[in-house]
Amino acid sequence: MKQLLRLALAADIVALMTVVLGSWTRINGAGLTCPDWPLCRGRLVPSMTDGTLWEWTHRLLAFAVAPLVVALIAAAWRKRRLPFIGPTLAVIVALFFVQVFLGAETVRLANTPISVVLHWATAMALIAALSAMAVFAAAADAARTEPPARGFSAAVAVVGATALVAFATMCVGAYVSSSGAGLACLSIPDCAGNVVVYTSGQFVQMLHRIAAAATLICAAGALALVWAQSSPARLRAAVSLGVALVSLQVLLGLLNVALRLPTDLREAHAVNAALVFLTFFVATIFAALDAAPGVASRRLRESSPQR
Repeated sequence: MKQLLRLALAADIVALMTVVLGSWTRINGAGLTCPDWPLCRGRLVPSMTDGTLWEWTHRLLAFAVAPLVVALIAAAWRKRRLPFIGPTLAVIVALFFVQVFLGAETVRLANTPISVVLHWATAMALIAALSAMAVFAAAADAARTEPPARGFSAAVAVVGATALVAFATMCVGAYVSSSGAGLACLSIPDCAGNVVVYTSGQFVQMLHRIAAAATLICAAGALALVWAQSSPARLRAAVSLGVALVSLQVLLGLLNVALRLPTDLREAHAVNAALVFLTFFVATIFAALDAAPGVASRRLRESSPQR
């Protein structure tokens, strides 16, 4: 299982790097420097001017993900009968092909806000699935003799809900950024001095703020629950990290508005949003494994520091 774990981690890291560079490319206005796909201006290696270097490198990283995912699929196929491996493999295959299609469509549609959101959301879902594969691969040997889970705990529901809210917040934020609505509301917490908004940009900006507040509330609730239940150390650590990232995300959002969207802060906001979602997603997997009795849960628990 070490090979599967290494492939999952490698694909995960390269995919995340691709997403980060893609965000940087779009924020810097270089998202359409290669107006065709899969070539760039009809060439395999175009002239690296006017930001083309960013977009071309982003595509190069995206292509680098492909062989890693193919190798991962081959390794996971041989282990598909182990708990969680088969379903996770199916999700990875489906998301990978959808992401390839959306990558081409995003170029064809000239980075329209909806295409950007779908491309980003699918990329993050794929990274989440790769992260899940890495966690399951680490526990697969022990899980062979593990009986079915008896049911989900409250931690699974609360932490999972936080991950979903964080994902939705991230997607709305991607729409805000790609539609140019980042400065539609220049005051905080209201919008341009009004509670009632009047433009579509103001609407999505306020929707993003409401979703961000919901994420913070859910994260705080998840933190209180896992500590109150004396959950395993790795779950408490993951949720605590998630709350810290959410707090940082709120600060970055406020600074972006106050400083009028400097490029570096916009990218930090996008990257941190991805980390918030992934942290709570992995925490949800930990909570689900903790709800399942057996060796796999104990093995993962033993790999983390205890109180």
